[in-house]
Amino acid sequence: MGVMTRWLNPDEQRTWRAFLASSRALMDTLDRELQRDAGMPHAYYEILVRLSEAPGRQLRMSELAEAAGASRSRLSHAVARLEQAGWVRREDCPTDRRGQIAVLTDDGFATLAAAAPGHVEGVRRHLFDALSPAQIDQLRRISETLAEHLSRS
Repeated sequence: MGVMTRWLNPDEQRTWRAFLASSRALMDTLDRELQRDAGMPHAYYEILVRLSEAPGRQLRMSELAEAAGASRSRLSHAVARLEQAGWVRREDCPTDRRGQIAVLTDDGFATLAAAAPGHVEGVRRHLFDALSPAQIDQLRRISETLAEHLSRS
């Protein structure tokens, strides 16, 4: 016997559609601005940020994929493009012959440093400026709850 489908009620449907539309619009806007101002999509910016925050500005490819929320194949493709730009270089992992390490180059760090102020201003303008302090607090708590829930599934 099949499981009963738990359809969304009208309020849930409205909430889901608003969440989807706002998430997509925010990410599309930030992506477009980064592409225009820094010549890179948001996914590449995220990789540079993760590397800049890591000890020695380097991470194993597997750790970088996890941190950036990307599949290994998508990350490999992105890192190859970042290598072509001269922003990242790959090195063999000394402790694991099969592993590779992504290293943020000085050029990559300078590119990130130049892109960061405009990107942060975009995040502030498109997300935080539209919300009250109470809404920002609610959004953080909701997002943390969802992230924790989804990390278990």
